[in-house]
Amino acid sequence: MIDTRGLSCPMPVIMVQKAIKKDAPAQLEVLADARVAVENITRLANHSGYQVSVAEADGEFTLTLKK
Repeated sequence: MIDTRGLSCPMPVIMVQKAIKKDAPAQLEVLADARVAVENITRLANHSGYQVSVAEADGEFTLTLKK
């Protein structure tokens, strides 16, 4: 799991990109608290061949990336 809460773009995207390049996980969970980070991570994940589902609770987002 990658926790990007409290970070502003592009840091969340860079963190997810590094995890994808390093381990190429079949599934990855990402915590975010900014809608723009959710949009940018989703775009990166889709471009990298992942499907993304997003759950929101109390202004925080959990993104699940699956190959």
